[in-house]
Amino acid sequence: MSKGEETRAAVLDEAVRQVSLVGLSGLTIGLLAEKTQLSKSGLYAHFKSKEQLELEVIGWTTDLFAERVIRPALRTPRGEARLRALFDRMIRWDSGDLALPGGCIFQSISAELDDAPPGPVRNRYVQAEHDYLDTIATVFRTGISERQFRAGADPEQYAFEIKGVLLAFHHAGRLLADPKAEDRARAAFEALLRTARI
Repeated sequence: MSKGEETRAAVLDEAVRQVSLVGLSGLTIGLLAEKTQLSKSGLYAHFKSKEQLELEVIGWTTDLFAERVIRPALRTPRGEARLRALFDRMIRWDSGDLALPGGCIFQSISAELDDAPPGPVRNRYVQAEHDYLDTIATVFRTGISERQFRAGADPEQYAFEIKGVLLAFHHAGRLLADPKAEDRARAAFEALLRTARI
């Protein structure tokens, strides 16, 4: 990795941390310059505009999610084991070395963009969310092809419900500080699996 690529990666890592706290609208070149101790002109050389910076933050976070959650889960055996690995990694994706001060960045961006008019940033994020749901549905579909889940099970419905469990988990854990948030999410996931099995 070149010096410029290292700098860009460090800036995007910091941008993700800041978006978890202040949202995309609160992220500015000035704030990043202050946090990274780089010049504004140097940052403009990397990103050109605030919109470009926002698009890069979404892309960077999506790539991190794929690297830390999706790819490792896809290395597990097809079917229920893979769906379990994916769910487990989704539950824990922003903890440990990825812990963000404001919690999951996807939750922050979703709340900010859900009523925003269409445009490059919203469109890029909506595509990332569709890809995320498609991944869950595809992994669920492998359980059907492996004859572990019912042939008539609807992968898109299960993806919707699993995403709902994850949203409830983040809400209960972050906003309500429910110490049982993870236990409740895992119990809900197990209930979904019971209805899917042959």
